[in-house]
Amino acid sequence: MSSEPGRRPEVLQGEAGVEPAVAVLRQGGLVAFPTETVYGLGADATNPDAVRRIFAAKGRPADHPLIVHLGDAGLVEAWADVVPVEAHLLADAFWPGPLTMLLWRSPKAPDVVTGGRDTVGLRVPDHPLARRLLEAFGDGVAAPSANRFGQVSPTTAADVVADLGTEVDVVLDGGPCRVGVESTIVDLTGDEPVVLRPGGVGLDRLADVLGRQPEVHRGPAPARAARAPGMLAAHYAPRARVVLADAERAAQVANALASAERGRVGVLGPRATDGLAPGVVELEPAGTPDEYARLLYARLRQADRLRLEWLVCVPPPARGVGVAVRDRLTRAAASAPADAPAPDPTAGR
Repeated sequence: MSSEPGRRPEVLQGEAGVEPAVAVLRQGGLVAFPTETVYGLGADATNPDAVRRIFAAKGRPADHPLIVHLGDAGLVEAWADVVPVEAHLLADAFWPGPLTMLLWRSPKAPDVVTGGRDTVGLRVPDHPLARRLLEAFGDGVAAPSANRFGQVSPTTAADVVADLGTEVDVVLDGGPCRVGVESTIVDLTGDEPVVLRPGGVGLDRLADVLGRQPEVHRGPAPARAARAPGMLAAHYAPRARVVLADAERAAQVANALASAERGRVGVLGPRATDGLAPGVVELEPAGTPDEYARLLYARLRQADRLRLEWLVCVPPPARGVGVAVRDRLTRAAASAPADAPAPDPTAGR
């Protein structure tokens, strides 16, 4: 099954769209569907040709692994060769939910899904429409975020259509995503759990369940060494060039960019920013870490709609999902060109 050139996808609303969406998956098509984190671009994970369409649609490197979404934790045994006790603890605590576990793959996981690696990422999402779709399909659906590779993830069906419209067969519309940033990825293939990507489940909650603080992977991974999605240095980037600053310096950085006439400048932070020069656009403040996560990608897309050249971002506090927001902003800033102002060294504290 393939999309006709230039044809916009069929957008299906709510429960009524589940049955036709399942039929499209069974025919080897691509279905964008909502999760609690972001919208995913799904294909039958057992169908290598269908999965290859995901990579083509996104412009994603073929060795960058995908996450397999399941409707029930009971399917893990089919997809993973080894399921350690920590996996059962985390599944009981956080599934369905915004947690992905990296496990040793079983023969069922195709190379095209794992990027040729011996591991596979698995998760059970916590969105009623995603659950209905996955349960009705009855097996794994490989699904990265439904956007062009490296760019801002979609949190509404309209975002998907704007980014990938002609590449997708069906978009299942389940409304805005309530978490807003991708799942936390925990590697359970070693002696100790390692967080490869912060996300919707905070580190403190993981520690409570595991009985110890998990190790956290530090620093970006080279493209060929990325064991899971979202580990590259530059990622999650709008067209606007992102610069990080703490709350005390945000106005100074934004005003300096504006006075240098380097293009239209905007500011995004948890609270309003005092002292902005005339002409600097202040996006509506993002609020608490949870609110910031839910609104982050919408704000980055807003910056592009406003044709901002620069977006000065004040990260939220590093607690709970705020850690994930800071991670995404740091990677977005890493996509800025060489002439961009250096990130504020105090912004990540």
